[in-house]
Parts: sequence; C-alpha cells; structure tokens
Amino acid sequence: MSNAFLTPDQVGTESFFRLAIGFCTACTMVQQLEEVPRGKMFHTDYPYRSSGSALMRKHFEQAALHLLETELTGNDAFAVEIGSNDGVMLKTVKEAGVRHLGVDPSGGAADVATRKGIRVRVDFFEESSARLIRETDGPADVIYSANTISHIAYIDSILRGVEVLLAPNGVFVFEDRYLGDIIEHTYFDQIYDEHFYLFAVQSVQALAARFGFELVDVERLAVHGGAVRYTLARAGARTPRSSVREMLARERALGLADPATYAGFANNIAKIRADLVSLLRSLHETGHRVVGYGATSKSATVTNYCGIGPELVAFVCDSTPEKQGRLTPGSNIPVWSPAAFSNPYPDFALLFAWNHADEIMAKERRFRAGGGRWILYVPDVHIV
Repeated sequence: MSNAFLTPDQVGTESFFRLAIGFCTACTMVQQLEEVPRGKMFHTDYPYRSSGSALMRKHFEQAALHLLETELTGNDAFAVEIGSNDGVMLKTVKEAGVRHLGVDPSGGAADVATRKGIRVRVDFFEESSARLIRETDGPADVIYSANTISHIAYIDSILRGVEVLLAPNGVFVFEDRYLGDIIEHTYFDQIYDEHFYLFAVQSVQALAARFGFELVDVERLAVHGGAVRYTLARAGARTPRSSVREMLARERALGLADPATYAGFANNIAKIRADLVSLLRSLHETGHRVVGYGATSKSATVTNYCGIGPELVAFVCDSTPEKQGRLTPGSNIPVWSPAAFSNPYPDFALLFAWNHADEIMAKERRFRAGGGRWILYVPDVHIV
C-alpha cells in the first residue's frame, strides 16, 4: 500500500494489491477494479499531512476564503469538510468565526487539527455518520472535500450522506486530480491504491444525476499537476455555469470517452518505465549517485511498477517526520530527512514530488548550483 511506510523489522509483511483500472463506456468513469479495505489505508497512523507544503497551505487558505465570501455568509453558516486531515483548510474557516466540523478517520491527523482549535469527528463520512451530524449540528451550507472523494470506493453512501446533510440551497464542493491531465501528460503515478476513482467532468456529471444532484460549476486548478474543483447542488436549485459545458467539450476533444485513448495511455506508460530504468541503470554503472526526493504515495507506483530499489536509488528524502527512518512500501528504499540530501549532495535526484517541482527546486538551489541534476519522468523521462 502506497502510504504503508515500514520499519526495518516489518520488511516482508507488506500488503500488495493489484492496480487494475477499468473504464465505463457509458459514463466515462475510470476506477480501480479491486478495492483496498479502507481501514488498511486510513487509520490513526496515516502519515500524510496536508500542511506539509507551503503551496498547499496557500491553496487551502484561498479555497476557504472563497467559500467564506460566496457560500458561508449567513448568520449561522455551517461548513463540513470530508477528509479534513490536519485542519489546514478549516483553520481559516474557524478564524472567521464560522461553525465547522471536520470528518476524518485518522486519529493522528485529527489530533493535529484539534490542537489548532478545530472541531473534528474521527470517523468515516458516509450516510450513517452524516445523519448523526445532521441531528447534532443541523444542515450544512457547504460540504467540502479535497483529494478525498476519489479515495472512497463506497461513493454511493457518500452521496446519500451529502443528500442527508446538505441544506436545501447548499453546495457540495470537492476537488480531485483530473483525468484529462493524467491522460494528456501521462501522469501514471496518480494511479495508486488511494485513488480509487479518476474523475472527469462527464463522469462526475453522471454521478451527480444518479443521486439527485446537478453539476453546476467546475474550475481548473493547477495543484497536483492538474485538478478540478466540482460544485454540486440539488437538482434544479442552481443554474449550471458555462464552465461545465466548456469542459465537457474539451473532454470530447481529448477523447476521454474513447477506449483507444486508454490504450495509447498504456503504451506511453510502458515507454516511461523502459526509459527510466535504462537511465538509472546507466547512471549506476557509471558510478553516479542517485537519491529520491519526496516519499510520496505516487512514488510507490513508480518504484514498484519499474522495479526500482535501493540499488538504483540510495534513499528518498522527505520532510514528513512520520515517514523518516522508515522504508518505502514494496521497494524498501530508506526514507531520510531533507538534511540528508546535502550531506553530501548526490549527482542526480529523482523527483517523485514533481507536482511541487517549482517549490522544491527553489528550496534546493544549491544542489543545482553545485552541478546536481534533477530527473523527472512525466510526461516523459528527462533531466533538468
């Protein structure tokens, strides 16, 4: 599993699941065909922290401010966040004096949020928990979620929970990685156990209609290599914006409803694997030292699919304390703190956290100044 970072004594106890992807020709939904039990992925020790990136902290602050200006304007407005993690978004909502509640199954992340004064219910969001929230807190004007809805295989219960909890004129706003960008730029490492669904506007529109909602707005986002913020309302409650029609036209042009598009995607992925492994082996054979940067969930897909281990990548540096001193899942590459990156600098750094490339490269200017080079593998293998 992509976030199951191991202690050395746990090697050999990993859980492996097949990443098999299916495509629905009727609604264009793209999803995994085999589900990883939610309790195995999201638990007290879940290591990801949303506040770990300055870029994402700013992104969530702006998202909260937008909701405060447009939707959370009533005297007793109420916002609920599904997958609130360490409270990075709700912090701004709280500081504005707006009633709020985060729902997250990770007790560790919830503890961090609680210490910031944020209300958190340690639980999975679904129809049953939504009913309990409605009974104690009343209807929500906004239900928000970021990079979480795509993780939840039982999406029917999520939408029924939203139907129970959402105020009559409220909105369900969620953002996730965008299938169009994943296909167009061969972001194959966005496919990992947590990303059960890969959403597109057409598939979300069909999903919304099935549960009595309507997709009324979409907004392109630059984070994570390309994401979309979807706004759902009760059917007929709001007039859909032109952005929905425009994005649907773009998806037709991209061929997101054409099975041949996905066959081409698979061919592109295979080429990246061959090119990346060839490059790393060549560097190893010529005595160059390569380390990884960013022990991301995405890196588990890359290292396991490509067969990359510590013989090709000495270690991966990551700023998340919960990952340091552990080994990457499946590939068993040591994870060290960022201080190890410059002690001494490697010859090459394989950038797993490519979606934060600008932020990381600006932080590590001395690496480049000393002759170090970055290796990136999307949309193709190249050195910068």
